Amino acid sequence: MAVQLFKLVIDVTTTTTTDINPDVKRYFYELEEEDVDEGILTIPASKLVDDSGDPLGGQIPVVDPENGYYLLFVNGVLQQSGLYSVSEDEVEVQDIDTETTPPGAPIVLVIASFAPTSDSTTTVIT
Repeated sequence: MAVQLFKLVIDVTTTTTTDINPDVKRYFYELEEEDVDEGILTIPASKLVDDSGDPLGGQIPVVDPENGYYLLFVNGVLQQSGLYSVSEDEVEVQDIDTETTPPGAPIVLVIASFAPTSDSTTTVIT
């Protein structure tokens, strides 16, 4: 008998279901001159309110940069991420001019975080 190569004959199907599980929170603040020092606005967590108008009542949620992000709107305009920083205790915004951004101007912090999950099923038919 001559030598021959034996090959497997198989059919494989993989089905993957992924859920991104978004969690979006919005916090609001009205600009107060007392929070601006030399062009830097510092918003303490205690001055932020949620969608219902209730105080944050704790720390600002920290986002894992791999699974979330922050957006900051000053007077309705989205700001570049390099102009602000967010920590558990405060939001710090650079280059705030109270002459062009008047007291009472709305500032909105949007926090989007994701907790993705995946489930895969592989079927092998020989």
